[in-house]
Amino acid sequence: MLKISVIVAIYNAEKFLKRCIDSILNQTIKDIEIICVNDGSTDGSALILDGYKQFSNIKIITQENKGISEARNTGLTCAKGEYIAFMDADDFIDNDFYEKLYTQAIKHDADIACAGIIRENEKKKTIIVKYNELKIAQNIQEKFTLAQCPENNYVWNKIYKRSFLDRYHIRFVPGMIYEDLCFTPDVLEVANRLVAVPQTVYHYWKHKESTIKANNDKSRADKLYAHKYLMEKCKKYNLKVSRKDNVVSKSDFLVFGLNLLRIKRYSATRKFYLFGLLKFLEIRDKV
Repeated sequence: MLKISVIVAIYNAEKFLKRCIDSILNQTIKDIEIICVNDGSTDGSALILDGYKQFSNIKIITQENKGISEARNTGLTCAKGEYIAFMDADDFIDNDFYEKLYTQAIKHDADIACAGIIRENEKKKTIIVKYNELKIAQNIQEKFTLAQCPENNYVWNKIYKRSFLDRYHIRFVPGMIYEDLCFTPDVLEVANRLVAVPQTVYHYWKHKESTIKANNDKSRADKLYAHKYLMEKCKKYNLKVSRKDNVVSKSDFLVFGLNLLRIKRYSATRKFYLFGLLKFLEIRDKV
């Protein structure tokens, strides 16, 4: 059996698509398949995908534009891996990303394994999620806390046991814009255990052309539904979902590769460092 199926939903991603696919092809774990779902792209994404047809472990699916939820569901219908992973087409991953996640998921018989996240662009890197040591969560409060849900409610820094997704019929809500806000609490609710893996990260590339949630009636309705769904789940289990004090977000502002400014954000405090080292300002935010 293949170890991992990586599902890449693609819509007008020609600028970053090759970097994304190459980062999966360069993984140290080799028993993986890459399922590229071209969701009605109108740019050069299809042409880039044509350049990968010679790879036996890459499956290319083309469909009319239905949105990211249905693109991911399309990938799930044909995935054969023991574990499932999702990637956005403008992101990339460390070379050992899936090997580390898979190794710990198997070792601890976990339905979900998750890694750190760095949000970045040409000028700045921000640590969104960081795990300094391996941790395991089994009860629902521990799983939500360890996954940092809902504040970092992402699906792509994790792998999921496929049999577990099928057993509970977990899929993305078709046509929904804020799809992560429903999928993530669903998997955390029923997973047997979650393992957090240190020293490997998912690189979330934030740029001008990144998908922006439209400010229209559907967007607002979907967001309202998703947040209501999430809060009802938390209320059902009496979950505490506020950010922990020891969670730190770190932003680096780079000019010609030189780190001019670093900002460390705690739950109620921001600390500013010149050249990433010399603290010159501390601000306590109102809470």
